[in-house]
Amino acid sequence: MLVLLGLALPAEGATGRVIKVLPFLLDAQGRHSLSPSLYERDAYQAELRQNPQKRSGMLYEVHWKAKGKVSSPLKLQLELRGMAEGNIPRQLVLAKAVASGGWFGHWTGLVLSEQQYKELGEVTAWRVSLWEGERLLGEQESFLWRP
Repeated sequence: MLVLLGLALPAEGATGRVIKVLPFLLDAQGRHSLSPSLYERDAYQAELRQNPQKRSGMLYEVHWKAKGKVSSPLKLQLELRGMAEGNIPRQLVLAKAVASGGWFGHWTGLVLSEQQYKELGEVTAWRVSLWEGERLLGEQESFLWRP
């Protein structure tokens, strides 16, 4: 009887979500801040926004969470849209394999290298999604992502 009841109950897969995405500009040394202070970080980000020649890439810090039994590998995917020279829109996709576990979620950094940053140009929109194999668990996007 218990076996039949167990078969009748739907099997729950993993659930997940993208909680927060923090985009940061990076300087020539790959830093997004000069000190651990949040105030200093924000001031340095403002300086990098005002001085494009000091930038060398971007860092997207993603806070995500997955719980339940995972049947396929987990992956974080970052999709970016940018405007390179000549106002030609460009797109770039970065992905990173991640492991589930933990009570409060994970922070994972996705780095847009200097070469990728130059080719993409100024980032105009982004979307971060969490995947279990081919199944979307959660996503978060910037305000300008949807047309």
